[in-house]
Amino acid sequence: MKAGLNRQGIRVSRKRVQRLMGLMGLQALYRRPRTSRRAKGERIYPYLLRDIKVTKPNLVWVADITYIPMARGFLYLAAVMDYYSRYVLAWRLSNTLEADFCVEALTDALEQGKPQMFNTHQGSQFTSFEFIRVLQQRGVNISMDGKGRYQDNILAERLWRTVKYEEVHLKAYANGAIARRELSVYFRFYTNQRPHQALGYRTPAALFHTDRTAPEKESKEMRCSIRPMFVSCAGATGPLLKSTLTLSI
Repeated sequence: MKAGLNRQGIRVSRKRVQRLMGLMGLQALYRRPRTSRRAKGERIYPYLLRDIKVTKPNLVWVADITYIPMARGFLYLAAVMDYYSRYVLAWRLSNTLEADFCVEALTDALEQGKPQMFNTHQGSQFTSFEFIRVLQQRGVNISMDGKGRYQDNILAERLWRTVKYEEVHLKAYANGAIARRELSVYFRFYTNQRPHQALGYRTPAALFHTDRTAPEKESKEMRCSIRPMFVSCAGATGPLLKSTLTLSI
């Protein structure tokens, strides 16, 4: 696009073209990385959120994975979020789709508390033995979207849309360290400063901490770290597995 405009006498930089395309919702047509491949032989849990009204924090948490385009290539971003408040409890960046970075995000989230239910899609990262074991050890009910039903985890999809439109598509991260730094700044803004219309123009942090049974006086600041093959940032909570649903709403 930049080269084509330059040939027409329109002098513009690559970053400006990328920013304007993001604002207009334009994007190249190419095969995107798949982030939700199922693993054969692993247990799939039923979707438990149907007809459930979530009325306070820590009843339901959700997790999902998306890809982050870079100046060259891409990274994968996983996040754990409280369903009621949209509060991002933890997130991780990785250059592979192994389950490790999702398990690390979950473990960090669980340091802030525990939900009654945890919902994900059926991707191999979330059906892996390591991920399920962490949930089972904390006694959380496990829920999974129906196959091909992205609407079952629509709040996570909305989070990715917001992150990409307001942050990722406006920049071209040169490497993982820069991506981690910029996303860290954005997630602090998203969680603590950005008002949400759906939340009555309150911030996720305000709703998460004031509407809990035992609210905290301040929002904990996310911790950031870089590990081999993973770039990360986190704040915490988690779930666990049971065959029956026991939500107290």
